Amino acid sequence: MEILVVDGQGGRIGQQLVRAILARFPGVEVHAVGTNSMATAALLKGGAAQGATGENALMVACRKADVILGPLGIIIADALMGEISPAMAAAVGQSRAKKILVPMNQCDIWVAGVADVPVSRLLESAVDQLGRLLENSAC
Repeated sequence: MEILVVDGQGGRIGQQLVRAILARFPGVEVHAVGTNSMATAALLKGGAAQGATGENALMVACRKADVILGPLGIIIADALMGEISPAMAAAVGQSRAKKILVPMNQCDIWVAGVADVPVSRLLESAVDQLGRLLENSAC
């Protein structure tokens, strides 16, 4: 199963996601795309097997992914302070992959009904959902 983590800005959320995924599922391989080199470096530091940077890398990775994880902003054009281009948002949104998105409720995007909980709990929930997907697949 091809697992892709996407993040931007400093890559901290993505780095924590990669670490949590690998801690819970040590046998999986996580690939990463950052919207900038700093985010990509953070994702790789988190343990991603491969990393790439930028719009084209994201578009290619989304075609190959079975599951995409990252902050909610990766599906919204101009999110993450403008780092998500319309093409990037479309690539993630139109990918055949299952998407597990972390609702950060910041940068002018709020998700109604999402409780104000610590980021660690949001990431735990995302990894739990990945676990359900992995259980239901033939990986």
